[in-house]
Amino acid sequence: MHPSTTMTFTRRACLAVCAAAALSAPLAVQAQALQEVTYLLPAPGTLPAFGPWMLAQAKGYYKAEGLDVKFVTGRGGVDVAKQVGAGNAVIGGAIGDTPIIARAQGIPVKAVAVLGAGSLMQLVTHKDLRIESPRELKGRTATVLAYTDTTYYALLGMMSKVGLTKNDVNIQAAGPAGVWQQFAARKSDAMASTPDWTVTVMEMGAQVDILPADVYFKSMAQAILASDETIQKNPQLIQKLVRATLKGMKDIMADPKAAAVAYVAHVPTHKGKEASIQKMFEMYNQYVYANQKVPGTMDEARLGELQKFYVANGVVPTAAPLKELYTNQFVGGK
Repeated sequence: MHPSTTMTFTRRACLAVCAAAALSAPLAVQAQALQEVTYLLPAPGTLPAFGPWMLAQAKGYYKAEGLDVKFVTGRGGVDVAKQVGAGNAVIGGAIGDTPIIARAQGIPVKAVAVLGAGSLMQLVTHKDLRIESPRELKGRTATVLAYTDTTYYALLGMMSKVGLTKNDVNIQAAGPAGVWQQFAARKSDAMASTPDWTVTVMEMGAQVDILPADVYFKSMAQAILASDETIQKNPQLIQKLVRATLKGMKDIMADPKAAAVAYVAHVPTHKGKEASIQKMFEMYNQYVYANQKVPGTMDEARLGELQKFYVANGVVPTAAPLKELYTNQFVGGK
């Protein structure tokens, strides 16, 4: 080979290597720059209730914010609040009501976003019983997840609006599977349900009536919790997590069918159940996510009424200032 040809070849090879390095450098930097975040959920992340979070992960919304999110399962919303308050996780999931209980226990957490204007809880009854209001639960059996769960408090709240107490109804804490299994087997007349469980029993053949909790009692949707310390010291991180998660919710609202396909691809335990997941997402859209003027915004008046109920029923001893329970700074609200 001619010396000049050798020099040209070498120069081209060097340029090619440099170009390849230049192209790969941003990817390498991006991979190195991803910040690992532990996101604590109150129940297994495979539950369709966590669709917005799983979609945000599946579609790369967290990564686009520079985050590598790892989901870990806690033992209910109050436990999540305790762990977040203690600094064991920077972010967590619960119900919008949870900071009321947490603050009363000295846990310094706030709700930084609420996923929807509706209530997560639905009172589901067998259609042939023709239960049209909580008043008709008197003397009947109802299943709930647990006596410490916010869906149980929502049921008590609904009953209180029609003059009933927990002593008027046979309320059974049946666990996350038993709550709907006992209802489907007609061992209970009603259940404090969520859209996931409601669709499940309907597909098992149950004919049901659905009474959203907030027709009687303004309980809340799922929320994102963060500690006072993280909100103060690292608001940018909270902003990124909230923004990405709300994108997942918006995807479900915009196209539940496409969202179900993407969700199942990411959560293979639901393989082949795209149609069921779509029904669940549609029910979340109808009863939970809808009618929120600014996605993620906490309704302070609603929170205040909930806290009054919790105090009046001895769930918490005293009321906390409402501004200590939430902030809308990350969702575009005031």
